[in-house]
Amino acid sequence: MRSVPKKGSPLPGAVVVIPTYREKDTIAAIIDRVLSSVPTVNVLVVDDNSPDGTGAIVDGIAAADERVNIMHRTEKNGLGTAYVAGFGWALGQGYDFIIEMDADGSHQPEELPRLLALLEGGANLAIGARWIPGGKTENWPWYRKLISRSGTTYARIMLSSKLHDITSGYRGFSADTLRALDLSKLDSAGYCFQIELAWLVERSGGNVGEFPITFVERLEGQSKMTSGIVVEALSKVTSWGIASRLGRIPKSQALSARTPDSSDQAA
Repeated sequence: MRSVPKKGSPLPGAVVVIPTYREKDTIAAIIDRVLSSVPTVNVLVVDDNSPDGTGAIVDGIAAADERVNIMHRTEKNGLGTAYVAGFGWALGQGYDFIIEMDADGSHQPEELPRLLALLEGGANLAIGARWIPGGKTENWPWYRKLISRSGTTYARIMLSSKLHDITSGYRGFSADTLRALDLSKLDSAGYCFQIELAWLVERSGGNVGEFPITFVERLEGQSKMTSGIVVEALSKVTSWGIASRLGRIPKSQALSARTPDSSDQAA
């Protein structure tokens, strides 16, 4: 892993963290689209020892482009842990904004400027939302939409959340927000990590902005979504909701309000 940009390359304000496992068919195109959409961002790929050679593909891209970095992990250990590892690296490098993005093409890199605009405008957390006016999904069968919308609604009710798409994985944080949160105490390592982290920001009084996105079901490779992931999310959300209602979840440390600043640039 190259831990710092090459000498002479100014550190930009934003990094896009992309976890990968078996994404050889999509990762090169996604990186290219990210850098074409916002040429001044950096990319960090967190690869969980993909057996299909995903890591080697990114190694080649990183060798040719100083904006691209890769973290090689030894095993597949959950989406949440991959992001937390990426967050730790990004915070150590001094980035201002840290973005989450899927490697399979479901999140459109061309929508990245709108996400960055929300963060630059003072949001602690910016979420690309499917279930607000202007948001939509493509190539999803009706039952996938039903599962996603039902899960989002259930999470909103159980967690008393005002977010319209708390399960969305297309999101970005200010670095100060992630520093203020105790990520070591997160209860989830899988996909429900997204719900837990957004809820933590919300409970801490953070400024959360949502903007409409087009979510496109992957056309290449194999979906990582399984029934086990759905069951885990339902179980976690239910337990968090009950514990919160019973006062068993400690009050979160309040996040400092963010205001637009001339230094908040995605470089």
